[in-house]
Amino acid sequence: QVQLVESGGGLVQAGGSLRLSCAASRSIFSINIMAWYRQAPGKSRELVAAITDGGRTNYADSVKGRFTISRDNAKNTVYLQMNGLKPEDTATYYCNTHPSRVEYWGQGTQVTVSS
Repeated sequence: QVQLVESGGGLVQAGGSLRLSCAASRSIFSINIMAWYRQAPGKSRELVAAITDGGRTNYADSVKGRFTISRDNAKNTVYLQMNGLKPEDTATYYCNTHPSRVEYWGQGTQVTVSS
């Protein structure tokens, strides 16, 4: 089974940037859609961005224009470039397929944006 490990989170000030990485233990060539999700305390997990194996992307309205999802199948890695971060972006970020698979949820990476 594929294992996904997120990294790249941290504490930043509003307006700052972070680049998250999602490293897969095995090839993701066969995975059609990879995605980033996030969950803030007291809130349900939400889909942030998704990307197909062909490079087609979709974003939540709240991050559109600020976040960019990309994938490097050769490196078995999915990225999320986050620019213009806002305090409301504070959450634990996870990667998974879309639709998600329960066995793919990892530890996530914490993103905290201060005002």
